[in-house]
Amino acid sequence: MDDRPLPRPGEDLEDQGLGFDLGTLGRRRALRVLGLGAVALGVAACGGPPAPAATSPGEIPEETAGPFPGDGSNGVNVLAQSGVVRSDIRPSFGGPTGVAEGVPMTLELTVADLARGGEPYAGAAVYVWHCDRAGGYSLYSPGVEGENYLRGVQIADAAGRVRFTSIVPACYAGRWPHVHLEVYPDPASITDAARAVATSQVALPEDTCRQVYAQPGYERSVANLGDVTLAGDTVFGDDGGASQLATVTGDVTTGYTVALPVRVDPATAPGSGGPPR
Repeated sequence: MDDRPLPRPGEDLEDQGLGFDLGTLGRRRALRVLGLGAVALGVAACGGPPAPAATSPGEIPEETAGPFPGDGSNGVNVLAQSGVVRSDIRPSFGGPTGVAEGVPMTLELTVADLARGGEPYAGAAVYVWHCDRAGGYSLYSPGVEGENYLRGVQIADAAGRVRFTSIVPACYAGRWPHVHLEVYPDPASITDAARAVATSQVALPEDTCRQVYAQPGYERSVANLGDVTLAGDTVFGDDGGASQLATVTGDVTTGYTVALPVRVDPATAPGSGGPPR
């Protein structure tokens, strides 16, 4: 169970209301519980694949924000802090002084608005966050609760592009290496997680990860990567990360550029993906 405040503190968990239930179950599980996914349940009962989230054709899949979003939906809201709009997300800001170390990574996301025929989503605010090279998430993980590094927002330019300077994240137990992202319609919306028009994740290619994890500081990631596959990942496994697998150029010496097109449809109902992971 997460540490969200209860809307009805004096009552049992099952009596906290629909909004709380949806946040707990996640969008896909909630659809099943509410009966909206009855057809999907019938297929699943026969051993078939689960129904996909309700997205437009070509839209990046809606995924879980996980238990460490830092967007106000599960504890602290880093998006309400001055200085969160920045390109270099390696250092903490606003007081904390920690700096995340690791193999350099430039993350380039190009956001397209499917409701407008796929034109660049200029002016959209994109929030990204990911773990450090030890697998910890700032604001939440033991030892880095007081830091807020590896979190930041960029505003999409006329081409719909945002660019972040960061480090290659670790592979922690049970998950394929990834970067979280949320897309908001404009900068004024970022303090309210409910206004995100898309929540998803970027998958990193295996060959890049193996090169990086051979470097000092990433020792724990070697065994963890050996225990997971992209196809079997709890998030990307639905389609093997087909529309979330980044293209990568560079090397461990000069750093890597990780790029992914992010196609969103603000007209579709956003969700929180699956259960936190």
